[in-house]
Amino acid sequence: MPQKTSSSRLTDQTALITGATRGIGLAIAHALAAEDCNLILTGRDEPVLRRVSRELTSRKSKILAHLCDVRDLQSVDDLFRAIRRQFKRLDILINNAGIAHANLTVDKLPLPLWQDVIDTNLTGMFLTTQAALAIMKRGGVIVNNLSIAANRVFAGSAAYVASKHGALGFTSTLREELRPRGIRVIALIPGATDTAIWNTFWPQAPRKKMMTPATIAQAVVGAILLPPNATIETLEILPTVGTL
Repeated sequence: MPQKTSSSRLTDQTALITGATRGIGLAIAHALAAEDCNLILTGRDEPVLRRVSRELTSRKSKILAHLCDVRDLQSVDDLFRAIRRQFKRLDILINNAGIAHANLTVDKLPLPLWQDVIDTNLTGMFLTTQAALAIMKRGGVIVNNLSIAANRVFAGSAAYVASKHGALGFTSTLREELRPRGIRVIALIPGATDTAIWNTFWPQAPRKKMMTPATIAQAVVGAILLPPNATIETLEILPTVGTL
């Protein structure tokens, strides 16, 4: 587990992490908890969400675990009603919820699968961000987990690549809109990271060459902890072996 720093600037701050029950989202949750940050954890698997909440509970941090399907406006609205009941504001938003799809060329890609990926990876990011902006103040930080597929293409992954390219455009536009409000927007672009998402489109992927989710989380927390007058706009992290 990450070690808590002796001079954390995240004590009493509150972070919302979507897709917090596994992979990079879970690693970021652990890293922020180590900084005594209050956490709002979301996911679609209630038993796993409860377990993660228990793992992260500490005496100094408040934890709110709430089921949320980022594809659904009503579900997002319910989440933010719960947030407002427990917290005065939101300081950090980690848009991490995302899914991939089996390796299928465009001519074989079913429309429902296309829509599910776009709704989760792109529309879900929009809905959560829009709701969060109502309770974020100057000094806030938004981190959108985009994947290396945001600026590269991979045959057989049309819906995933399209969603991530779209999310990069959304993130870049959001950054310009929020500069006057003093809210930083970071495009997180991790390369191959050892998470369960590979089981979807490349089960035989060389996991030993990949980065760990904890490595990505460490970089994210470092970016968040920059002084307010500085920002990392695009945080691209690759394994030393390259893009695999």
